[in-house]
Amino acid sequence: MATRASNRPYDIVVFGATGFTGQFVVEEVARAADGEDYRGQELRWAVAGRSKKKLEEVLSWAAERLGKPQLKSIDIIISDISDAPSLDAMCQKASVVLDCVGPYRFYGEPVVKACVENGAHFVDISGEPQFLESMYMKYDRQAADNGVYVIGSSGFDSIPADLGVLFTRNSMQGTLTAVESILDLKSGPEGARIHEGTWQSAVQGAADQGNVKNLRKQLALKPVPVIGKKLKRRGAVFYSNEIQQYAIPFPGSDPDVVKSTQRYLHENLQETPVQYGAYVAVGGIASVIRLMFAGFFFLLFTKFSFGRKLLIKFPKFFSFGYFSKEGPTQKQMDESSFSITFFGEGYSQGQDPQQGKPNVKICTQVSGPEVAYVATPIAMVQAGLTLLKEPESLPKSGGVYTPGAAFSKTKLIDRLNKAGVRFTVLSKIDT
Repeated sequence: MATRASNRPYDIVVFGATGFTGQFVVEEVARAADGEDYRGQELRWAVAGRSKKKLEEVLSWAAERLGKPQLKSIDIIISDISDAPSLDAMCQKASVVLDCVGPYRFYGEPVVKACVENGAHFVDISGEPQFLESMYMKYDRQAADNGVYVIGSSGFDSIPADLGVLFTRNSMQGTLTAVESILDLKSGPEGARIHEGTWQSAVQGAADQGNVKNLRKQLALKPVPVIGKKLKRRGAVFYSNEIQQYAIPFPGSDPDVVKSTQRYLHENLQETPVQYGAYVAVGGIASVIRLMFAGFFFLLFTKFSFGRKLLIKFPKFFSFGYFSKEGPTQKQMDESSFSITFFGEGYSQGQDPQQGKPNVKICTQVSGPEVAYVATPIAMVQAGLTLLKEPESLPKSGGVYTPGAAFSKTKLIDRLNKAGVRFTVLSKIDT
């Protein structure tokens, strides 16, 4: 198993450093290298990808943005998804590989395979449940045998939600049994924008729902038991009095990731599983109508190959400008932020959660900067640093894990707080 004490040349390798998200991960690694963890010692890291020229350009870009000309001398590794020996060579040099090459359903497995076979830990920022679950089925045992941790969904999908539920549980006196969360995205006068790569993953994910169901049948996982009052599922659209906006079910991977974490903690650590419902605020009635219109055509088009090609070719048109080939401007990123508010309920200490109604409520929040290219790199890099710095707090054996399963006993939440993704308790009520 690769650890901080290993004699590998690099603690961290950023693979796919020239991609739209990868460049911001490079910047965040450079920023973390000057943080508390590495004062007085050096974080050994490198960038990896297909083109030496483009990798040099990314390092120059990061050097200019951070005012650190020394970044231009960071080591470069030439490695390509289609060249297995190059992936093996990269993984043999790394303790942790931060994989920024998506969509992961197409490009993720070769990197996982190389990491598992060559003893490097793997971290991705996939919002694709199908990918994480298929990697679990294929590589969990081999990763465990080799002492390798494969940690999926370690960006905005799904560290804030997964760790947010654990933070809520740990902040309550008693037994937390159910949580609902509402995501609120803020942007400035110029609005928000996401790069087309995320749009492509969403299109392919929507088209692949049937395969996800078949995969879960093959996994044959035990249902997670319901403890306490059963959490009711909200409608497709509802008005939230708490945030005074309309909201819809969160369309991303957070509910699946949280459920996987709760299953793991229940089955392996005998912890009480928490029910979870995730929602996202969409604003007023005009926004609801526009979203329903866009959602109808999105789901219709993803059912056909020709429709998917159209969606991928014209992301700006079909997403009302939210996704584009250019991605956001720096001003749009600077003016954007997020908050996820968690509304939890449970039972006070000494009360049986299987008897009576919940009598304790708690409200917490995870908040931070722009989600895709600021918060996501922060979450990914801090996950990688946690693997390096806290091996004794990880699960006893390697394997394929969700963030909450891997990091529930670590100080990752403290690290995120210091890096700008904040976890706070808003209120506690005994009813």
